[in-house]
Amino acid sequence: MISNEAYVLELLQNSGSVSLEDMVACQQEAAANGLSTLESISKRGLLTQDQILEIVAKDCGMEFEALIEHVDEDILSTIQPSDSRRYHALPVRRLPAGLRIAISDPLDFETLDALRYLLKTDLEPVVVPLARIDEAIVKFFGKNDESLQTLMANMDGSELELKTAGGEENEETAEGDAPIIRMVYGLILEAHRLRASDIHIEPLEKRLRLRYRIDGNMQEMRDPPKRLQSSIISRIKIMSNISIAEKRLPLDGRITLATVDGPTLDLRVSTVPTIHGESVVMRILDKKNLMLGLPELGFFADDQLILERVINYADGIFLVTGPTGSGKSTTLYACLNMINKPDRKLITVEDPVEYQLAGVNQVAVNTDIGMTFAAALRAMLRQAPNIIMVGEIRDVETASIAINASLTGHLVFSSLHTNDAPSAITRLVDMGVKPFLVSSSIRAVLAQRLIRKICPDCKQPYTPTDVELRALNLSTSNLAEARFAKGHGCDRCRGTGYRGRAGIFEIFVVDDEMRHLINEGVPVSKIRQRARDLGMRTLREDGIRKVVSGMTTPEEVISATMSDKD
Repeated sequence: MISNEAYVLELLQNSGSVSLEDMVACQQEAAANGLSTLESISKRGLLTQDQILEIVAKDCGMEFEALIEHVDEDILSTIQPSDSRRYHALPVRRLPAGLRIAISDPLDFETLDALRYLLKTDLEPVVVPLARIDEAIVKFFGKNDESLQTLMANMDGSELELKTAGGEENEETAEGDAPIIRMVYGLILEAHRLRASDIHIEPLEKRLRLRYRIDGNMQEMRDPPKRLQSSIISRIKIMSNISIAEKRLPLDGRITLATVDGPTLDLRVSTVPTIHGESVVMRILDKKNLMLGLPELGFFADDQLILERVINYADGIFLVTGPTGSGKSTTLYACLNMINKPDRKLITVEDPVEYQLAGVNQVAVNTDIGMTFAAALRAMLRQAPNIIMVGEIRDVETASIAINASLTGHLVFSSLHTNDAPSAITRLVDMGVKPFLVSSSIRAVLAQRLIRKICPDCKQPYTPTDVELRALNLSTSNLAEARFAKGHGCDRCRGTGYRGRAGIFEIFVVDDEMRHLINEGVPVSKIRQRARDLGMRTLREDGIRKVVSGMTTPEEVISATMSDKD
């Protein structure tokens, strides 16, 4: 799979390989069926995956080969089999000044840099479809024995009991720790395979509970043995570079896990002492989210046009609002990724830095040494950036500096905790920012929630009940073209009927009339009503569009928009 889908879609459109009409149709189909836009393009028969890969390779100045026809076997010793599987790369020929190497993603420059470092030579990449590379790796190196199934099979074995002669669990990494290492490694891989966003390991009185958060919902998994509680948590703390001796205080760490035959995983780890031991939560940071285009996030074409216009302004503030876990950071990162060009300087200040963006200067908040959002923002302005992202506006000092930055020619992205988009105006005024500064700096506010998408593998047509139609304020008379659907549960979605998530959005654009109302101190209820009169869709209304299109179900939208009274 090509990593930067937004770039590829722009390339296909600009090169005339896919028409604008077909591109919009593919984006809508992809959003409704839980596919990527590139998958939808292939499904419609516009271009095959190999043809797309060849177009991207040509644009990157690389050769494309549909098959690996010949490999100089004497150079296979230059790369470890585990590295070949991890990076899906295979040296094929020795060159006078280096190696010719087969790769599957011409836009994954970080992998190329890693391979140059590992092989300590110059590389000439040739682009080959992923499946062909993996077939060649199996042919020359054999199958990987440390598969996920093998790792997970060891979880209940009696050989996992790890004790020293004195009866205490050994917290040092030693030869006897291998089963525990495999178990923890297997738990993380299993979570990634199931698309979980979080792993929760919770010590209870008589069991060690394991739960994954999948598509926003907690799901219980098979519990690890209670007797291994201390060893498992100690192993996670060692991997996170956290002190295993300190068990009385909450601690934070980070894990970068290079899987044998998959992607590199980043996990943010948090431990909290409870009465039955330390509770551990591992947040899986999926870098694929950085490459998502706006359609993959859930934007329909009309909202996408509005948002693209806003994020390409030369100055002003763009805010994303919503509760914790509503996808604000993912949306901000996707927007930054779209406008991250070589002729622009981007700086972010975050607490913490979750994803590392290529070409972006990222600053981490550290309140212990006085590096607050406000202090970092002041320093950033002396770096002459074009675009600034502030992870969250939490106080009037940060808000004031961000507004001043926007008024002096910078484009500022940030997030705020409000229930809807127009309420962001009131929130800033309540912080102590003057209304005229708010009206002159804010370009737009995006409110969002996350809803689960219907699983495409068990999706079936469905007729909603009258109760559901009334809850969504719909009538049967205007639903002739509606495509209501539900998932009936399958192995791919673990019987839930849902797989993957998308956003529902409310975009509040601050135009001249809105600026006048803000300056006049008009209540937010009237500002909201006037914005609706001018065409703003509420979260509930955008959710209804996604129910009617067959992307999600009525209960998902009703649950996510309970506070939307309109």
